[in-house]
Amino acid sequence: MKFYIVIPVHNEENTLGLTLESIVSQSYLPNKVIIVDDNSSDGTPEIINNYCAQFEWITSIRHTSSTHHIPGSKVVNAFYKGYEKLDQSYDVICKFDGDIILPKIYLEQINNIFESDPSVGIAGGLAFIKKEDHWVYENISNKNHVRGPFKAYKKACFEAIGGIKPSIGWDTVDTLLARYYKWNVVVDQNLQVKHLKPTGHSYNEHSKYLQGEALFKMRYGFWLTFITALKMAFKRRNLPLFINYIKGYFRAKQSGIDHIVSEDEGRFIRKLRWDGIFEKFK
Repeated sequence: MKFYIVIPVHNEENTLGLTLESIVSQSYLPNKVIIVDDNSSDGTPEIINNYCAQFEWITSIRHTSSTHHIPGSKVVNAFYKGYEKLDQSYDVICKFDGDIILPKIYLEQINNIFESDPSVGIAGGLAFIKKEDHWVYENISNKNHVRGPFKAYKKACFEAIGGIKPSIGWDTVDTLLARYYKWNVVVDQNLQVKHLKPTGHSYNEHSKYLQGEALFKMRYGFWLTFITALKMAFKRRNLPLFINYIKGYFRAKQSGIDHIVSEDEGRFIRKLRWDGIFEKFK
C-alpha cells in the first residue's frame, strides 16, 4: 500500500531528528513524508532541511500560526497545510508527531493489518513514555485506542469520517466516527512507540478546560462526561482534573459552541460509550 505521512511540528529540535531517523529506518518505507514547520523558533528548520536534502521523498513547508500550543485546532490546521500539498494517490494517510520513535517494523505491520482485513480503517500501536530508566505505557487511554501522535488511516475511512476535526478531541472522535461508518479500529499492542514528550506537558492555562469542551462537542451529555472526568482524574490521581473537565463541559454548553458530530452520530457515540461501561459490570 502507498503510505503518505504528514508531520506537524513546532519547536521540536530535541526530538524531531529521532522521529525522522525512525521513519527513514523503517523496514517498509513511506512513499511521501511532508513536514509542516508551524512557526518554530528553535533549530527545527535545520533538522528538517537536513532530512529533505538526504531523502527526495521528504519535503517540508513553513506555516505561521500561534506561538502557543493549543491542543486540537493548531496541530490539525498544520496537518491540513501539509495534506493539501499531497496528491490523492495514497492508500494510507498517517498523521505523526515530531516527538515519537517508531519501532522499525511499524509501517510494515500497519500495512499488514490493513491488507489482511479490508474492514480496518484506523490502525496504530501503543505509546510508551520514559520514567527513570524504563519505558512504561502512557496510561491516559485504554489499549484499544489509537493515539493521535502515530495514527494511520485507510483512505476510504479518512474520507468517510470527514477527515480530522480541527478541534480538541479530534483523536477520539475520529475513532468513534470510524465505528459509526462501519470501520474497525485496530491497535497492535506489540508496536511500542516511544513518546518522547508526555501528553499535556506544554499545554497552557486555558487548555485545562478543553477536554471537557471536547466531550460537549462530541455530544457525550453530562453523565458520560462526569464518568469520563472521574475516570481520568482517578488515573492521574488529580482531583482538579475532574473539576476542570466539568467546568469545561459547562463553559462550552453555555457558550453555545458548535458540536463536531451530528445528532445521529452523537446518539451512536453515547450508545457505544454506555455499552462499554455496562459491559464492565457483566
